[in-house]
Amino acid sequence: MSGLGELDRPGPPDVPDAPSDPHAPSDVRGADTPRRGAGDPVKALMHRHRELCERAVDPLEIAAGLEAHGVTDRTAARFRHRDVFSLAEEMYARVPRDGDAPPPAAPPALPRPRPYWALLTLLPGALCAATLTGIRLTDGRTCLLVTAAGLLAVALAVHAALRRGPLSGPRRAHPGLRTEAWTCWLIGYTALGDGLLRAAVRGGPDALPDGTTAGPWPFAAARLLTLTLACAPAAWSVRFLAVQARRRLHSSRGLEEFAAGVRPLPAAALGLFLCVLAALTAAGAAVLGEPADYAPVLALGALLFLARLLTVHGFAHAPAVVVAAAGAAEVLAPATVFAGRLPRCGFLAAPVDSLMAAWGPAGVPSLVCASAALILLIHATRTLTRASAHARTDQPC
Repeated sequence: MSGLGELDRPGPPDVPDAPSDPHAPSDVRGADTPRRGAGDPVKALMHRHRELCERAVDPLEIAAGLEAHGVTDRTAARFRHRDVFSLAEEMYARVPRDGDAPPPAAPPALPRPRPYWALLTLLPGALCAATLTGIRLTDGRTCLLVTAAGLLAVALAVHAALRRGPLSGPRRAHPGLRTEAWTCWLIGYTALGDGLLRAAVRGGPDALPDGTTAGPWPFAAARLLTLTLACAPAAWSVRFLAVQARRRLHSSRGLEEFAAGVRPLPAAALGLFLCVLAALTAAGAAVLGEPADYAPVLALGALLFLARLLTVHGFAHAPAVVVAAAGAAEVLAPATVFAGRLPRCGFLAAPVDSLMAAWGPAGVPSLVCASAALILLIHATRTLTRASAHARTDQPC
């Protein structure tokens, strides 16, 4: 929607300044109260949000902007309105406009996907497939060079997809290179971490990974291929949510109705993505002749998808923290096993040993990533039900 590019995160309620009433209850005094004696407090609020009111194409756009600034139904009651939408309707009706033409009935379409976005989402999977093919067709020093060059190319392709493609967020909400490093670590762990953990528990590792599943440090190539190929369905699922939310934004009569309609969408988008990811897992395992490890792949895929979904809509802080915490937990898992070899430190490895005995090495990334994904899903169902989260024009999808 036009005019909302500057509205990002909810801030403190934006209402006219007023002196506190010493006889009013504590939750009513302060900045949330219109000026006593003001004949038209709504006019003062309109003056403060003049640009928003003039550019709005319907009352819901003003309501979304007020919500982004922290104005709630309780604040609207102090302006003699039952809710934020009723307040927004009065503000919209009082804005002078040229002509009496009604606002457009059809919702404005989302920006069309740019031609190179498809290339950016498909490039990580294509480069990963080429690298795995080169590893299997070469050996010795040539294989080592192919592996190093291929992994560097895949990392750069993932970086480009997260910075320039449909999975990138607004510049002001970009989580930075640190989160991308943790993302690469999580993807790398799903390919090599289980082999390292299994070898560590058995007293190793005795050699470096050789790119095969039968070596002393097994390499899960199918998992890596599946996760890099998943960039494309992740972008499609993010756009699915954006399109559905935008339709509800212009068909809803109020913020509560919009929130109720949008609340199931994050889970629906996640479910759509996981269905495609499960199919890719089965296909990748069949092509490469490896077992289909659904649990760790789906858990990590859900975590990374929800992190990008929130980042695309401008909420980058929580995904950055959760992804970093998950990456740190996967660092600690083998570290505690190695630390347990020190004298009188065997207790450090006990939690990982117990988890390994119950679920195998895949239990560590599955548990860590599933728990982190659940946290982000709860956060997404709360933040993405705000109209202001879908009203910005700088969303790439």
